[in-house]
Amino acid sequence: MPRTTTVQPELAIIVPVLNEAAVLTELMVHLTHWHQRGAEVVIVDGGSTDQTVAMARERGFNVITAPAGRANQMNAGAHASHAERLLFLHADTRLPDNADHVLARIFSSTGPAWGRFDVVIEGRSKMLPVIATLMNWRSRFSGIATGDQALFMSRELFKQTGGFPEQPLMEDIEMSKRLKQLCRPVCLRHKVITSGRRWDTRGSWPTILLMWQLRWAYWRGIPAQQLAERYR
Repeated sequence: MPRTTTVQPELAIIVPVLNEAAVLTELMVHLTHWHQRGAEVVIVDGGSTDQTVAMARERGFNVITAPAGRANQMNAGAHASHAERLLFLHADTRLPDNADHVLARIFSSTGPAWGRFDVVIEGRSKMLPVIATLMNWRSRFSGIATGDQALFMSRELFKQTGGFPEQPLMEDIEMSKRLKQLCRPVCLRHKVITSGRRWDTRGSWPTILLMWQLRWAYWRGIPAQQLAERYR
């Protein structure tokens, strides 16, 4: 069970969840590690109908509720947390062991900052290493980060942007655009590991094609609400 502490945390890890009971045991082990290293962990449930909330609370984690949708949940987690450095972690993504030290160096040397990690995608498809490489390259070139890459930012920048836009899709892209207007991202080569379950279950090429179609449509101004129906 996570230990309680009265020391002001430097880093808040905010995890939006929805019906994640199947992967929650592994996630709890990962988050316990970070709590023991002094991070503030806030789990934000979007209305789970399985045992997600009960399991997390049983392990002693701070669980709050918010309207469904990653943007809503991440904003709620940020407002409920106390640390000045925020990291938004997907339930199926795992941080490198030295992530807190890496972020401490960045924020100590640059002041208000934001960025993301490189990503490794785990799964059965032989295409996943290629997909991850392209994601990292595209992000480094464009300055646009995805949620799978574990977005981090100072609370100051989070407030200046007004938080994540309350939309059902592409909230990470829109947030990156807002943050880019304030400063360039820090694109870390340290790697997070994320699940390739979407590519494994739906097929690599169909998923790649869908992702590019959605991004192209969003760039052309198609509302995120309309695109979310195609993403499900």
